[in-house]
Amino acid sequence: MTKHDARIARANHLAVQSPASASLLKFYAELVSFQQPIFQELQSKNDTELRALLCRFPALIQLVTRLGTDLLANFAREHLCSVAAQVELLSAAWEHGETLDPAARFYARVLLQPYAEYLASRGNIQSNGAGPTCPFCNSRPVAGVLRGEGDGGKRWLLCSLCSTEWEYRRVLCPGCGEENKDQLPIYTAAEFPAARVDACDTCHTYIKSIDLTKDGHAIPAVDELATVALNVWADEHDYVKLETNLLGM
Repeated sequence: MTKHDARIARANHLAVQSPASASLLKFYAELVSFQQPIFQELQSKNDTELRALLCRFPALIQLVTRLGTDLLANFAREHLCSVAAQVELLSAAWEHGETLDPAARFYARVLLQPYAEYLASRGNIQSNGAGPTCPFCNSRPVAGVLRGEGDGGKRWLLCSLCSTEWEYRRVLCPGCGEENKDQLPIYTAAEFPAARVDACDTCHTYIKSIDLTKDGHAIPAVDELATVALNVWADEHDYVKLETNLLGM
């Protein structure tokens, strides 16, 4: 089973287990199904050209028009009608790292994630000693990943763009570098035993972490999306998410 197949299967499984997040997870599964052949084609052709993604825009816009929100569909009709506009969007997000509005960022991310993941798979990435951003593409993490090791455990951060994981100290805010544990509260909810909110009272950001010692079947990118109720709790307590996921949440 490929990584994309595993994400799709996990999303469909969690859609049944978490009815409140079912519509989000089903949309996510459709997007990953769209991304999978992009990754596979780039891999088979050994293609690193950004313009190879342009031919995918029509199918993506059609998918979003059918299953996405009116806001996303309207954005495509108003701003993505020309190849020039599509090139500008991808270039702004990838080459220049520009901050885009949420709708623009969504389209860029859907296409750039398989591209970035393919490029990352070609390299030898040093995950030890990396900072708060991805050691490959410099994007911010979308989630933390907790794994058991010896008598304790280690934390990895998961890149929001290329899916690279890198080791990161457990008691250290990836937003501002705060390392006083009294300023780094952890919040959990009984209905999500493998997920938690790692917050920071210094910069008021948070990141959700998925604990694989509590659920070995979890796939962090998917399980993070399924626990949207934790986002709501964090928002109500004035924490801002360090980085949004593919659906902008």
